[in-house]
Amino acid sequence: MKVVFHYDAGPALAASLRELSTEGLDIVVCPVDDRDRFRHHMADAEVLWHVLEPVTRSVLDAAPRLRLIQKIGVGVNTIDLAAAAARSIRVANMPGTNSPAVAEATLALMLAALRRTPGFDAATRRGEGWSWDPELQDDLLEIGGRCVGLVGYGSVPAIVAPVLAALGAEVIAHTRFPRTDAVATFCSLPELLARADIVSLHLPLDDDTRHLIDADAIASMRPGAVLVNTARGGLVDENALFDALRSGHLRAAGLDTFQEEPLPADHPLLGLDNVVVTPHIAWLTTGTLDRSVDVAVDNCRRLRAGQPLRHRVV
Repeated sequence: MKVVFHYDAGPALAASLRELSTEGLDIVVCPVDDRDRFRHHMADAEVLWHVLEPVTRSVLDAAPRLRLIQKIGVGVNTIDLAAAAARSIRVANMPGTNSPAVAEATLALMLAALRRTPGFDAATRRGEGWSWDPELQDDLLEIGGRCVGLVGYGSVPAIVAPVLAALGAEVIAHTRFPRTDAVATFCSLPELLARADIVSLHLPLDDDTRHLIDADAIASMRPGAVLVNTARGGLVDENALFDALRSGHLRAAGLDTFQEEPLPADHPLLGLDNVVVTPHIAWLTTGTLDRSVDVAVDNCRRLRAGQPLRHRVV
């Protein structure tokens, strides 16, 4: 069974993938920027292990033997599900495999934004780390004593919430599906935005959530609040976010995802010193990759045996 892994692979992962030949899997690694290699190998691929690069109708049209699109992660908004269904191509994801990594990255972005870590790192490297403006000491905050609002309450917030509480934060949350929790207090989205010192997004991107955090939502947030997004860039109106950060209405933002990826080098948010950015790698750890490969290989076995797939979406 030929599998195309549409991402790059470091030496350890590449070695692990080669060993899977004993499972009858011919796994071809195609870095995202090598479009010719991808096009060539998709011509006879039966399975696509998809990470971030959109799987469009044209991609499917060029893959006549494709039987399964296996999302390495959770969100399937980058896959043309209607086109896949029309071709009877199965689609599956893997909820939970990256949750520990994304939870840790969420906390890292919160702390980096509150403690202005990137600025101090850069200043220290320039030999200026001990001569910073004393006014900055009025802007270095702790999670303890803050109210943290989690928008969405899946597996990632469920990991983050007890850690935040242990650090002394009040944890509130909003979800479209009412529930109870031992740590978080649930409330409406308007109440969460009005109360939270830190707002962290943990939602899928769909028609209902696109630009959920727009100019009106941002205006309703507490002055001096921090926004963290490790979910999907399309949840946020980036122009409105830029205006709020530049004006000082929002203290800072920690962002791992963006409306356009890769993020253009001249993007306005990159010119602000109160923004911490990472290139959509909140999910990316060796632990995530190990768990993901296990699920992906199991679904390849199931596909070959005609058995039900794990976490099938289409």
